[in-house]
Amino acid sequence: MLCQTKEEPFDSKDWAFEIKWDGYRAIADLRKEVLLYSRNGLDFGGKFKKIANQLKFQDHEMILDGEVVAYDSDGKPNFQWLQNIAEHPKAMLIFQVFDLLWLNGHSTADLSYLQRKELLKNALTESDHIKYSDHVLEKGKDFFRLAENMGLEGIVAKKTESTYSPGVRTSDWVKIKSQQTEEVIICGFTEPKGSREKFGSLILGRYEGEELVFCGHTGTGFNAAKLKEIHARLEPLIIDEPLFASMPKTNAKATWVKPEVVAEIKFTELTKDHIFRHPVFLRLRDDINPKDLRFSEEEKNEKTEENIPLKPLKTSVMERENETSLTLNKQKVKLTNQNKLYYPKDGVTKGDVIAYYQSVADFILPHLKNRPQSLNRFPNGIDGMSFYQKDASDDTPAWLETEKVFSESNEKYINYLICNDRAALAYLNNLGCIEMNVWTSNIKTLDKPDYLVLDLDPSDNNTFEDVITTAKMVKEILDTGNIDGYCKTSGSSGIHIYIPMGAKYTFDQVKDFGHVLMQMVQKKLPEITTLERSLQKRDKDKIYLDYLQNRRGQTLASVYSMRPKNGAPVSMPIEWKELKKGLKPTDFNIENALERMEKNGDLFKPVLGKGIDMLKAIEKLGVEE
Repeated sequence: MLCQTKEEPFDSKDWAFEIKWDGYRAIADLRKEVLLYSRNGLDFGGKFKKIANQLKFQDHEMILDGEVVAYDSDGKPNFQWLQNIAEHPKAMLIFQVFDLLWLNGHSTADLSYLQRKELLKNALTESDHIKYSDHVLEKGKDFFRLAENMGLEGIVAKKTESTYSPGVRTSDWVKIKSQQTEEVIICGFTEPKGSREKFGSLILGRYEGEELVFCGHTGTGFNAAKLKEIHARLEPLIIDEPLFASMPKTNAKATWVKPEVVAEIKFTELTKDHIFRHPVFLRLRDDINPKDLRFSEEEKNEKTEENIPLKPLKTSVMERENETSLTLNKQKVKLTNQNKLYYPKDGVTKGDVIAYYQSVADFILPHLKNRPQSLNRFPNGIDGMSFYQKDASDDTPAWLETEKVFSESNEKYINYLICNDRAALAYLNNLGCIEMNVWTSNIKTLDKPDYLVLDLDPSDNNTFEDVITTAKMVKEILDTGNIDGYCKTSGSSGIHIYIPMGAKYTFDQVKDFGHVLMQMVQKKLPEITTLERSLQKRDKDKIYLDYLQNRRGQTLASVYSMRPKNGAPVSMPIEWKELKKGLKPTDFNIENALERMEKNGDLFKPVLGKGIDMLKAIEKLGVEE
């Protein structure tokens, strides 16, 4: 049984919600002999012997539906480890079983979802490599947020009264992903340019009915090894002419291949012409039959209509040339779609956003300088799909500074963009970066942060006055320790408090010190604050005292950054004396931010200073070792 796609999580008493596992979908048939196979009939028994062997010891004749998942050294599902399981013999393999199709001589397909799950829970014998995949009822929104925070792919929603329909993509099951991903067929590749080897981009397709249709190109998401691996897979499949229903226009000379290899991509939008916008290659998928990749009626008729913005209520700066260029720092920066509405309710355009950042460049650039950027891109404004990008793409201009940083979680080097001047700032804004997200350390001292961040994150039930009360308590504790601290509005609903560290301490030392401070705050304000990280367990009436932003690679919206919220708010430094009743997080926005900066100067400049003496602060706070 297959899922349709839904963009937003929801709550409903008629639905159950499960984790969307990042692995291989698998069926286990235990009626006569153990058969473990993929949804397109590939034998998994040899590849995943540990699972197949443990399936032999089940007490009942069953047909099970589930997902084979490999867990990495951090305990997270890792699809790359699963694909290359021979290279990771110590990876924990688990068959997460979420449905039951047959039990002791009887089909269960006509039973309801909840009836099948109850039978499955009682019949399945769990072991090291076989687990029952549980569900929650009704609370889809909270469950989705929890899955996001855990770094999972998303969730699957299933109607509690639905029966099992093999091979059918039905609205009774819907997947809701933390990022938009989809499987596509590789139908060709273009020639490489510059120093790139093997190919420039992959040519993508899917079926509409029985016809193969062109779905765009993807030229990002590859390293040298992956370029070589994919080219080797495609070379034996080269053909003279494409098998598309009509000849597509490609962005370079094309080589065509038989449509037999499936790739998974992430993207921002699917247009009405079936083109995936901003696609990024994620991985190859050997477990999926290319013939199964068809556009559904829902995708054709509902999800692919491009949003045509209404005429803005106002234009905050001016009506501009839609495409233009600026020469900044002796570099020519091309600016596109300047009149696209980025904040539809406020009439703020992409051009307005770029103009704002240029107007405040002298204030924000010192806080961005030499810091790796995690790009949060909103190519269609705050109401459109957004996506994160860490790795610089192949078409990044040579003049833009980058820094290669090894990521242990991804087991590869990531080529981060660095924003050190006005040209780089305009380039990033033109990519759709409404907010600027930076590391707390810089490239010269990557493992030692320049400052500590305390994030006061309110729940939906807290008022901003609760946040102000909490921030004042933080100030009281900082004063006790003779600690300099500086606060800013998050630009959303909370307050961030920064303590200069001067790149003298490790991330763990800074994080642990932040934990101590937050423990002291929570002890003083137990009625309105919590240190409970889990959304599921957290009291919905309390402010989360988040000290975990102080980890290597964590990013937070920079001071003076715009935020993708209605009202076009700006994350703004505030003096402690301004923390009083009547202050609102939306007080500072694109219209008034520059005037305030020019009046007050850079209130956050000391954050980049020499830093506190942590040992003396701990002694003054009376913290026991």
